[in-house]
Amino acid sequence: MIRVLFVCLGNICRSPMAEAVFQQRVNEAGLAGQFEIDSAGTGGWHVGDPAHRGTQAVLRRNGITYNGRARQVQPAELHRYDYVIAMDADNVSDLRRMDRSGALDGKLHQLLAFAPDGYPRDVPDPYYNGKFDAVYELVDAGVAGLLDTIRAEHNLP
Repeated sequence: MIRVLFVCLGNICRSPMAEAVFQQRVNEAGLAGQFEIDSAGTGGWHVGDPAHRGTQAVLRRNGITYNGRARQVQPAELHRYDYVIAMDADNVSDLRRMDRSGALDGKLHQLLAFAPDGYPRDVPDPYYNGKFDAVYELVDAGVAGLLDTIRAEHNLP
């Protein structure tokens, strides 16, 4: 089982979007049984809330279902994931501060490190600017590259 965790600040915009888009791509590739996919936030402000209505709308427009609820990542769970995928540099810093055991060594990455050349490094938070469609395009490019990377690393079809 390959375990992937997507992380943003509040787990209502970017990371649930990435979780849902990645799950869709995994399903389409016929690999659902080989993955455990989740998302979480570094902060706890929205724990229990559904995804932001902007995230829900852009996912719906793209034919992707998502019914998760926000949760906060816990330091003790970091060891169980093979890939911890942060949306921006601040999320990376927050996760590194949380990780006192070295659980993230070699498995913490920013999502857009997997996107083609020319993409920015950070996925901007649409909670503040409302640009959910633009964020979707970034997320889609990042998760496509992430899946390609995982397939190559694990010799998956």
